[in-house]
This record gives sequence, C-alpha cells and structure tokens, in this order.
Amino acid sequence: MQENQIVVFIYCMETLTVHPKNKKQLATVEAVLKALGVVFKKENEAELTEREKTINLYGKEFVEKIERADADIKAGRVTHVKPEDLQSFLGLK
Repeated sequence: MQENQIVVFIYCMETLTVHPKNKKQLATVEAVLKALGVVFKKENEAELTEREKTINLYGKEFVEKIERADADIKAGRVTHVKPEDLQSFLGLK
C-alpha cells in the first residue's frame, strides 16, 4: 500500500483499495465518497499488521482459508500420497 492509500469498506462486504497518484486525486476521491455517502477509512501502511496488509492484498476469505490449512498441517491433519498413486488419488485414472 502507498502512503496516500484509501481503503473503502462497502456494506456489501467488498473492499476497494484506491491508489491515488497525488494529493489532488486523494482529495477528489475522498470528496466523491463523501458525496455518495460511502463510509471509508484511511489507513497508513505503517500502522497495519502483517496480517492486515495480507488481507488488503488477497482478501479476508482467502487469508483465513490459508490460515486454516496451515493449522491443519501443524496439527497433522494431512493426507500423504505416494507419487505413483497421485493420478488415482486425484481421480484421473
């Protein structure tokens, strides 16, 4: 994210990340959002945690899916497949 980035949270659970090139664009985007009654939150990248930065980049659902998969791996909930059995395991044979 850039210093003058605006992250827009829309009630339909979508996030827009806007990267204005200069302060004039930033002011214009803010004015338009205010005129439309859109709730928005300005964030400074330095204030975000690594997880928040990752969520902004990939989306919350994807990050949570990866976190669950990581937890499964650490807990030993994995399936080991021999290379020679891979096609059968994937239903390709």
